[in-house]
This record gives sequence, structure tokens and C-alpha cells, in this order.
Amino acid sequence: MKVQSRYDDDTSVAVLETANQRLTSEFSPARLHFHEKITANNVEYRGVHPIVALESHNEHLAPLISKALRALPLSSDDPSAPSITLQSGAGDLERRKPDLISVTRGPGLLPSLSTGLQTAKGLAVAWQIPLIGVNHMQAHALTPRLVSALESQSHKERQHEPAFPFLSLLVSGGHTLLVHSRALAHHAILASTTDIAVGDVIDKASRFILPREIFETSKDVMYGRLLEEFAFPSGQEYGSYKAPSTRGEEISRRPSRWGWALAAPLAETRSGSKSKAMEYSFSGLGSAVERICKGRETAIPLDERVDLAREVMRVAFEHLASRVVMALNSMDETRTEDDDRIGTLVASGGVASNQFLRKV
Repeated sequence: MKVQSRYDDDTSVAVLETANQRLTSEFSPARLHFHEKITANNVEYRGVHPIVALESHNEHLAPLISKALRALPLSSDDPSAPSITLQSGAGDLERRKPDLISVTRGPGLLPSLSTGLQTAKGLAVAWQIPLIGVNHMQAHALTPRLVSALESQSHKERQHEPAFPFLSLLVSGGHTLLVHSRALAHHAILASTTDIAVGDVIDKASRFILPREIFETSKDVMYGRLLEEFAFPSGQEYGSYKAPSTRGEEISRRPSRWGWALAAPLAETRSGSKSKAMEYSFSGLGSAVERICKGRETAIPLDERVDLAREVMRVAFEHLASRVVMALNSMDETRTEDDDRIGTLVASGGVASNQFLRKV
């Protein structure tokens, strides 16, 4: 059983079963018996409000666990396995007891994390089973391997995908990390943000760029998705996008027809040394958008808003991609015959759903 409650507005519980790897090959298929999440309503605040999120966790976690318990495999499926008894109006229900319980331990805000942690601890003590605290970002990196196990109908001549080693670009509203994964518990951070996350700057830019009517009609606070839909309404407008062919082209400003130009993050530091640093920075990009949009004597034309939305995403996403390219080049230069070549880049986190990011 898996429990999640952290900073964001999602409360989630899942029941997962994997084959006993002592009895199978290295590849172990998986089955998801239950997975459900409930999202808090933060529309009034135009973003996740910590108190609203906490109240939602407290309200919904116990009911979700109750539903998950009824989705546990029947004890009759394996009479030798330990079981638990669930009370029901139709009589007692015998279900197989979970072998372990995992719970999000961070990163995140302590009050939200504590809701899941304390609940999971109570279940682990009551059932006398192991408790495993999971780093949320590590889980993001390993999620594709879980998906490959869930999609497998047979473990014969199969292996988890992606195979180790691989790179993960973990991009969300709270985190921006480039991670090198060598094994299940062996992960190295190659680059991280020194200020705000890429999802944070996209959200902040959305508040300045999007017309007011979009906020008034939106039923959620996924402003990154709203900005993408506003900039690329058909999803095809970025089909002609071409990546920069040189480093100089990448970090150079591109003046718009409206008179403004956005600088690539870390490209214009005094010494110039930061332009190739293995780090991310997005606060300057957010400030530039604010300067362009604030203090205007007239309303910003719709066409200019669209152009600015596209340019913000281009600059932010090329900044993400540049460190991936730099990491791969560095690995190629230092790789020995015994080192396996990186074969996969995983893009995970909320921002990874952006189709333009995938194109970049």
C-alpha cells in the first residue's frame, strides 16, 4: 500500500502487487489493484494554498484508505498469506494483509507530509509490517520502470524500461533537477535550480500573460497547462521549431516585433562563467516577464500575449535542454569502456506534460 500527501493539492492511495522476484527472472511484472487521488479546490487562490491542501489531506486520506483496503486481494487467493478482517454491512471480509506500506517522506511542507506519514506509521504498527519512506523526486525518476512493469503481460525475455543508466529531467512547480540514475537506490544530481523551479516561473508568467477571462472560466489552477493551450491552441504551431545549432545562438537574445527580448538564464552574467555552469536559474526570466507586462499604459494586444507566452516557454525549455546536452557531452568525454552509455532521458513531473517541452 502506498500513501501520498505532500505540499501539492493531491491526496493519493494505491495498492500495488509485484511478483516475488526470488521465484522469477530479473524482470518482475506488476499489478495495480487500486489507485485513486482527490485534488483540493484551490481555484479561489489561483495556486495551491497550504492550508486548503492540508485540510483536503485530512478530510480525504482515511476514506481513500478504506476504499483501498477493499481492493486488497482476497485471502482465499493465497490461504498461507497473512490476512486482515474488514468489517462490512454484508459481513466480515477477509483480505490479504499488505507486505509493506510506503509513504512520501519529502520533499514538501511538513504539515502535509505529516498527514500521510503519521497515518502510514499507524497502519505499519497495527499490521506489524515494514514502513518505507519514499523521496518524491526519486519516485518521479523510477515511475517509467513501474509503468513498464504494469504494462507487461509476461516477464519472459523482458526487462524494466528504461534500463540503467539513464538521465531524468524532473520538472515541476517546486523542483527542477537533472538526475543520473545508475540503479534503484543510486542517483546523482547533476544540476538543480539555484532559485525557483521551472514550473514556478511558468505559473508566474501565466498570471501576467493570460487574459483575465481565462482565469475566470478555469476550473483548476494548472496555469502551465492553460498557458500552453493559449500559446499553442491547435498543438501544431511549434511543428517548425528548430533547436539552436550553436551555443551562441542558444544564449543570444531574439528581439520581438513588439520591442522586447528575453535573455537566456545565466547567459549574461558579468564574468560569463555561469553560462556553462551545471545549474538552472529561472527567477530572472520571471522578472523580465513582469517588467514587460507591468506599467503598460494600454492593454497588451492578444497577439503580443501569445508571442510572449511562446517565447517564455522557448527560453525556459531551451535552458533545461542545454544542461542535458552539457551533461551528455561531459559523460562522453569521461566514459570508459566499462561504463554503459546513457540510452534514455526521462522527463517527469507536472511540466513534463507540456508538449512543446517534449519537442524542444
